[in-house]
Amino acid sequence: MGLFSSPPHLVTLRSMSTFTETTASITVTVEPSPLCEESNPHEGAFVFAYRVVIENHSSDTVQLLERHWVIESAGEQTGEVTGPGVVGLQPVLKPGERFEYSSSTVIRDPIGSMVGSYIFRKGDGDFFTARIPRFHLVYPIVLH
Repeated sequence: MGLFSSPPHLVTLRSMSTFTETTASITVTVEPSPLCEESNPHEGAFVFAYRVVIENHSSDTVQLLERHWVIESAGEQTGEVTGPGVVGLQPVLKPGERFEYSSSTVIRDPIGSMVGSYIFRKGDGDFFTARIPRFHLVYPIVLH
């Protein structure tokens, strides 16, 4: 077989990368990964899981109150999610503690991204926003 007539090879990715951002001593790390078995590319459904780790490096106890996500697919905003807490919880993190959760999203194209923020309240009642880093969603491709 010649170079261009070889059988296709699926490029698989367990985890695409990690994306980290620190705001006001809160570090948010996101690790996305495609869920190929749940996706249906022929119907424009590309499913991705993402694991989020939130670390409190401040000297204050903080509580995550709200989330805000912007979801993009093929360079266009396709969704926006706001609401209380994450995965049904509003975790409290003491200094040095971390909270971890997993979630998922569906986009209509093989390439997209997500970005967002969390609103926290300190023990003294002050509120602040921590950024969630923009992370890329890239579905594995078939190479011929």
